[in-house]
Amino acid sequence: MSHPALKAMAQRRDSFRAERPQQRQAPTYLSFTSEPMTVTEKPQISVLLAAPRGFCAGVDRAIQIVEQAIRKWGAPVYVRHEIVHNRHVVERLEALGAVFVEELDDCPADRPVIFSAHGVPKSVPAEAKAREMIYVDATCPLVSKVHVEAQRHFDAGHEIVLIGHAGHPEVIGTMGQLPPGAITLLETVADAEVFAPRDASKLSFVTQTTLSVDDTAEMVGVLQRRFPGIAAPHKEDICYATTNRQDAVKAMAEQADLVLVIGSPKSSNSVRLVEVAKRAGARDARLVGSAEDVDWRWFEGVRSVGVTAGASAPEDLVKTLIAAIGSRFDARVEEVCVTKEDVVFKLPRVLAE
Repeated sequence: MSHPALKAMAQRRDSFRAERPQQRQAPTYLSFTSEPMTVTEKPQISVLLAAPRGFCAGVDRAIQIVEQAIRKWGAPVYVRHEIVHNRHVVERLEALGAVFVEELDDCPADRPVIFSAHGVPKSVPAEAKAREMIYVDATCPLVSKVHVEAQRHFDAGHEIVLIGHAGHPEVIGTMGQLPPGAITLLETVADAEVFAPRDASKLSFVTQTTLSVDDTAEMVGVLQRRFPGIAAPHKEDICYATTNRQDAVKAMAEQADLVLVIGSPKSSNSVRLVEVAKRAGARDARLVGSAEDVDWRWFEGVRSVGVTAGASAPEDLVKTLIAAIGSRFDARVEEVCVTKEDVVFKLPRVLAE
């Protein structure tokens, strides 16, 4: 072999040796654990959604009154007492220009004032008139109906029993329709058993509109047993919305391990829904202001949860709660409807114009 050929072979050999270390480099592999991969599944849960729930016609009307008043007269518009018992509603109206106060003395005379949906004593609008204030009464028409009944019984010379909760704004407003002593407040069955009227032949009763239907029926039963001639309201005072929301909770409670009621501790109808749920068979029932108030430890062992809202709670709070449940569980939502509501109350003429 010629010298140039030997030289070429040597060059190829040296080139091969130079490439071999690169060929020996370890390949790159994806690293996996020896344990098999698993996909974590959300636990299943059934969500029973009560219907009707949330805003009633009286609450909706009261909120519209504040909104319309701000549009008509501009901000600020003053509201004596919370227009309805819900922090989220109050904060939204504050952002629009509503100022919430406890007494009329806290309102300047040159700005409009609105009275809450719960009703006020007669002395409040009388004072507003004396101060020449612009005022709008947002009292729920069904509460006003109780006021009219109480006045009618009083004009007939009757002593009046009011079934309700002491300190609630509606009770304060109803008792304030008549002179002191004209109305006696009874809160419990025990109160009804010991009540001693001045004249049992001239006796009438009215009730707060947001009570437990069953508790109230028991108290009325005691009064009618003890005083067979006691005059009852022409139509039941407990409002349609309170009755319907309690019926819906009763319909779903036996199927629910846990019932969540969206509402305020100040809201009588919301608190009653918790009580009704427990009595109707729910293993547990809780009052929450919103999804933020839920303690998820309540859900341990829960396979079905009932959801409802008091008459002062907006629907967006319900939707947010269901979304929060859905983020933690494989949720199947089923509506439990006992009736449809189509009640609408007109706005006061001064705002409708």
